Amino acid sequence: MEYGLIGEKLGHSFSKDIHNLIGDYDYQLKEIPRDSLNQFMEKKDFKAINVTIPYKQDVIPYLDFIDDAAKAIGAVNTIVNKDGKLFGYNTDYYGMKSLFEKINLDICGKNVLILGTGGTCKTASALVKDLGAKSICIVSRHAGGLENGFPVISYDEALTKTETNVIVNTTPCGMFPKGDEKPISLEKFSNLEGVVDAIYNPNCTELILEAKNRGLKAEGGLFMLVMQAVKAAEFFFGKTVDNQKALEIFSTILGRKENIVLVGMPSCGKTTVGKLVAKMTQREFIDCDVELVKKENRQISEIFAHDGEEYFRNLETQVIKEVSQKTGCVISTGGGAVLREENIHSLKKNGRIYFINRPLQKLLPTSDRPTANSADKIKKLFEVRYPIYKACADEIIDANDYPDNVAKKIIKKAGLENDCKKVKNSQISEKNNQKKQDIAVFGGRSVVKGT
Repeated sequence: MEYGLIGEKLGHSFSKDIHNLIGDYDYQLKEIPRDSLNQFMEKKDFKAINVTIPYKQDVIPYLDFIDDAAKAIGAVNTIVNKDGKLFGYNTDYYGMKSLFEKINLDICGKNVLILGTGGTCKTASALVKDLGAKSICIVSRHAGGLENGFPVISYDEALTKTETNVIVNTTPCGMFPKGDEKPISLEKFSNLEGVVDAIYNPNCTELILEAKNRGLKAEGGLFMLVMQAVKAAEFFFGKTVDNQKALEIFSTILGRKENIVLVGMPSCGKTTVGKLVAKMTQREFIDCDVELVKKENRQISEIFAHDGEEYFRNLETQVIKEVSQKTGCVISTGGGAVLREENIHSLKKNGRIYFINRPLQKLLPTSDRPTANSADKIKKLFEVRYPIYKACADEIIDANDYPDNVAKKIIKKAGLENDCKKVKNSQISEKNNQKKQDIAVFGGRSVVKGT
């Protein structure tokens, strides 16, 4: 292995995807059991590597040099082999610094609460100290003593720190698959300016969603993940990565990870357009109504007739909560899904919402939609729901067009045009290969099978 990531378990790592976008070098993921780390490090059979849990501290004794950031944090996540000498760095520090800069969150002179006492807490406390924080408190379930030289307080005591300006979450609370959890409520913090969460799955944790709903500067950990990888590549090769390229890499990774969520009126084309987007981008397509029918083993009209709309809406909320945990999918929702704020909340955790805005006169009633089986019902629904669709949407898509053109508009807004080109080129290549296989050469002449 020349370049790559080592750790004990790497099944959900995005590192390979990120490094493949940074440059043309072979980056591998290598899971190393604890009893094999010594052999790997002593062999030094690599040019440069990243290090993740649980080896960020274990690799330190093997290093010949450690940079100041890594020393302050007490952990190394990047190692460069220079003629047999191992140089250690911590790029998490730079990644988190970039995250603060992305949302213009000024730390100088601010009161900071850091949630958690793990390795990322060490990164956060070293960084905010360097950035000139006025006060720093570490929050833990086990209060008392010091962590990195800063007082460790309980969550109850943290709620009394109403002068807090910035909160940084370094705990796993809110991480998939426990996305409904939240480490602390923001209600008491009347002076709060911003919230940063190191978690990147889901894209928006409950903590970040609450912060955004309160109008605060807030961001999850995906940008930090990308920028620390960019910094690592700079150490790998001794070359600076252009900032514009770094931002483009983040946009690409975010676009690939985010769900494309389609909302809109019944018969506006969500299913048709959604399937086209999924095909063009080679993504999984999920129709919430179809999933609901599978779960109940009966049609929506039957559910309405026998159990009523409230029962149906409860089922719909359950389905949406489940599918929203997925990433990189195309999700088509039922026309009334937006009526419940909790559905929008769930969909925004890992998704970007696109309102398929089709003119009222082109919305046709169908018998299988109990709430929209007549022109009069559709008109009344449109008047009630249209402002809700607009309010919850991240993007409004003009759907007064052919379905494939609407699909292309969504793909462009999602920043997935390059991925579409790759899919198309791959499909062309597959067809050409198939044609070659269908040609048998006899006596120097090409004969197409079946003709």
